[in-house]
Amino acid sequence: MSIKSQIEFDKLRAIGRIVRRALDTMARSAQPGVTTAELDRIGAAVLAAAGAESAPPKVYGFPNAVCISVNEEAIHGIPGDRTLQAGDLLKLDLVAEKDGFFADAALTVPVGSVSPDAAALVRCAERAFEQGLKAARAGNRVYEIGRAVEREVKASGFSVIRELCGHGVGRTIHEAPSVPNFRDLRARMKLHEGLVITIEPIIAAGSGRAELQSDQWTISTCDGSLSAHYEHTVAITANDAILLTAA
Repeated sequence: MSIKSQIEFDKLRAIGRIVRRALDTMARSAQPGVTTAELDRIGAAVLAAAGAESAPPKVYGFPNAVCISVNEEAIHGIPGDRTLQAGDLLKLDLVAEKDGFFADAALTVPVGSVSPDAAALVRCAERAFEQGLKAARAGNRVYEIGRAVEREVKASGFSVIRELCGHGVGRTIHEAPSVPNFRDLRARMKLHEGLVITIEPIIAAGSGRAELQSDQWTISTCDGSLSAHYEHTVAITANDAILLTAA
């Protein structure tokens, strides 16, 4: 969407802060022995207390409130009885809605002590986001975000999962434009002030190839390598983009 008023901005900021609070609450609870279903219930409770709702069940029929993916699972994992183990990389991805406005964010949480390579992958996803954010300003092309993301990921020795990308957001989960995490020259739309998008590097320690699993939701790396995901909803300005899902 494109923000057209202060009221719209305030409502997006409000749902963005609720999403951040839910993610942070789940992250603090992500300890060895906790199940992904327990984390899902925690996130749903935060939303309910704030008068917000998870968006994927409403829009796409996703079976739970939060997409929770572990290790080689990149996105859209279904919470269940899986118990977290020390060393796991946990991805928490939440889109929520309140008063007709949507915000989307994700983070990767190391569970207990993780390997140096796993920790480096998490840091790389966050750095790649920061590089993409620098390119996200009015007048730049969408593909410049992806170019910045991919440059950081490749320099760190990791791979972008090219099938997965950011997107417009605001009045529903997925809006135009798509925001690839690589230099895709088809993404030529010019960013303009007020545009609301997600920037979300989704990366892998291996080849970066991914495939849909038999549950028809979870997307995992083909080679079983670890993945990481970091995302914010941002509003484009003439200068630095505004993070709507920041604390």
